[in-house]
Amino acid sequence: MVNAWVFPGQGSQKLGMADDLVKHPLGRERFALASEKLGRDLAAICAGTAEGDLSDLNDTRNTQPALFVVESLLIDLLAQQQREAALLAGHSLGELVALYAGGVFDVPTGLDLVIRRSQLMAAAGGGSMTAVMGFKRPELEQAVADTEGVVIANDNSEAQVVLSGQPEAVAHVVETITCKRAVPLAVSGAFHSPFMAEPAAAFAQQLDAVTFADSQVPVLSNTDPTPCTDGTQLKQRLREQMTTGVRWRETMQALGSAGVETCIEVGPGAVLSGLIKRSLSGVVTAQVNNISSLGLN
Repeated sequence: MVNAWVFPGQGSQKLGMADDLVKHPLGRERFALASEKLGRDLAAICAGTAEGDLSDLNDTRNTQPALFVVESLLIDLLAQQQREAALLAGHSLGELVALYAGGVFDVPTGLDLVIRRSQLMAAAGGGSMTAVMGFKRPELEQAVADTEGVVIANDNSEAQVVLSGQPEAVAHVVETITCKRAVPLAVSGAFHSPFMAEPAAAFAQQLDAVTFADSQVPVLSNTDPTPCTDGTQLKQRLREQMTTGVRWRETMQALGSAGVETCIEVGPGAVLSGLIKRSLSGVVTAQVNNISSLGLN
């Protein structure tokens, strides 16, 4: 049976998502390392018991490291059970988790990258993002093409995209098209758009200092959803991710073309599973999100 592991990104976090993981010996070790690097108690932040500055799990500077820790822990526990995937893919932040799952870098390196990425993205300002559902794709694509200062940041499915760019440009496109719903997102900047060029350049400097090993499992990247194991190429794809869109609709098509029969969503929530269910008939989805789902209770 061909199976793929997919990893959710920012927006999937929820209080309590690490409650049982922090009780596991590997979980205590991983959260201690992350907290030392962050300079604050990440386990308490995930539990909602942290106080003071930077105590909110939904702050990008906490969200991204927290998701990386939770998802990397689940990967390692799956590995202990000798479970493997034929393909790996992650949505936005989840791409870094997919690279870790492939053995491209170790935990300390992954944490350093995620912490730096979260800081840069949190500091980016002056932009906005809006999720759009139930639209006519040709009309939407034409409106975006005709409007300066806006791009499709996340092409999540045939029926759902996220627009990113200058607030007035995003609003203009939403007003121009016919759609079922348009929901502004609570983010600090125009993520996955050309407006992220400055933080992307700073993140590229961090990437340049890191050696990427070849992945042990093919990875579908956000910027290029074709299977790849070459470490140098995977680094270049990640370097471009901040300024280009998340091509998740095409990623799902690639999973279908590869004959994937089961997709395991590794991380909190089931957003990616829902998208896959609606887009790939016949593909079974499941979630691994805590100790119980691994059968370790």
